[in-house]
Amino acid sequence: MRRSVLALAGLFTATLAGCTSAPPTPDPRPESRSATASAVAAPAPLSLLVFNVEYGGSRSTDAVLADLDADVVGVLESYNRLPEIAAAAGYPYYSVGLQILSKYPILEPSGADGLYALIEIRPGEAVAMINTHLDYVRDGPNRLARGVPLEEVLQTEADVRLSSLRKLLPSATRLMDLGWPVLFTGDLNEPSHLDWTAETATSHGGWGPVDWPVSIALTDAGLLDSFREAHPDPVTEPGNTWGDVAGSGGSPRRIDYAYVGGPVDVESSEVVGETGGDGVDRGYPAWTSDHRAVLTQLSVRPAEIPTTIALSSRLVTPGDPLTASFRLPESAAGGTITLAGPSPSDFPVAESSGTVLIPTDALAGGDYRVVLADAAGIVVATNSLSVRSANTRVELSTDASTYAVGEPVTVRWADGPANRWDWIGVYRLGTSDPTLDDYLIWGYTGGHDAGALPPSVAGDLVLGRDHQGSPWPLPPGRYRVHYLLTDQYQSAGATDFTVR
Repeated sequence: MRRSVLALAGLFTATLAGCTSAPPTPDPRPESRSATASAVAAPAPLSLLVFNVEYGGSRSTDAVLADLDADVVGVLESYNRLPEIAAAAGYPYYSVGLQILSKYPILEPSGADGLYALIEIRPGEAVAMINTHLDYVRDGPNRLARGVPLEEVLQTEADVRLSSLRKLLPSATRLMDLGWPVLFTGDLNEPSHLDWTAETATSHGGWGPVDWPVSIALTDAGLLDSFREAHPDPVTEPGNTWGDVAGSGGSPRRIDYAYVGGPVDVESSEVVGETGGDGVDRGYPAWTSDHRAVLTQLSVRPAEIPTTIALSSRLVTPGDPLTASFRLPESAAGGTITLAGPSPSDFPVAESSGTVLIPTDALAGGDYRVVLADAAGIVVATNSLSVRSANTRVELSTDASTYAVGEPVTVRWADGPANRWDWIGVYRLGTSDPTLDDYLIWGYTGGHDAGALPPSVAGDLVLGRDHQGSPWPLPPGRYRVHYLLTDQYQSAGATDFTVR
């Protein structure tokens, strides 16, 4: 959430932000092999936590994570602190791109487009996980409280949040169709239709039932709201995670969720928050987040990991650790991992599965194709890798040097770091130090999808009347636009323009 300074193929691939060491991963099409694996695999217990730590978290939230000791965590608002959080909370594996902490290897496979990962909870067996953060703008309950008509509120919910969710759901439904256990966590910034019923209307300003579209779309896709599975009655167990927590603004409601699908059973679910909080099942006296967390105990039947090549990160700087985890077809006895690009190299493998360390110190900058081939040279899986110097500045430009008052400004970038929640901020020239000065208009590089979809190293953003901040239109003057990292104030590139 932005703050003012002054105040598989086709199914499996990695994001451009890193995750720690990661063994085998599914490839484009696990198909019947993974589907039948789920049906026969022995069940395994798995604890799942969803936790918005608020604006990078703190030592307090780190301590809560360590104490809860969940097997897998969907973290929100960790930003670039996730490696530090993982170390403090005792998690050996993490994915910056997907904001996941895990006790088990996180596999970000080719073909998933950075939308999900596999968590290898037993050797060769995994569950699939999606973790997302839908946009917070135009809060539905707050708009209802201000008298905005329900029909208009629901249309905005569809435009802002449901539109992002619809880009994630095809992966979830196909994974379930193939027999994968699916975990879907997130801060969805929208209440649930399972909560806003006729019976609970008095708790929601008289509104109910309300067909909140995000929760309806998730349940229509076959996913189950784990908290509501464990606590079906919203009257006696509202499960609020936002609104009556210190620092949050708005009416109490549930917006932090752990959905599950496929061969998964919900054993229990509890709200974690401040000691003495209304409806808090497990309390902590030092609670610094403006969200409560949800801890769910599951029984899952993992699926067998199919042929794949997975990278621990698809965007590295020279010197970064990089591993390639592979799984060849069952009949193959060894093969080769090839790095094709500016600094080509081959890595022979003698086994049918394993992990190879790829040195990055001497890798030239640029894009690479990572190829897994069997002993006969037949390509069985691919992935991609980008190498970017740590000192590289983002190439930032505007589509014109001078604009008329009220004319939209198109900002373009290239060679970006591909972080979720990177943003573009416009400042008055002369008061344009992001660490000291206030921004005017701004927007996330991913737009409304910034927290839901994998980021891109290049793109554009049109700033105009529909963007956040003020004033619009920009009055005549000189302006500086910055590319800023992970919802914070470190500039990675800047350019100037004029309004006449």
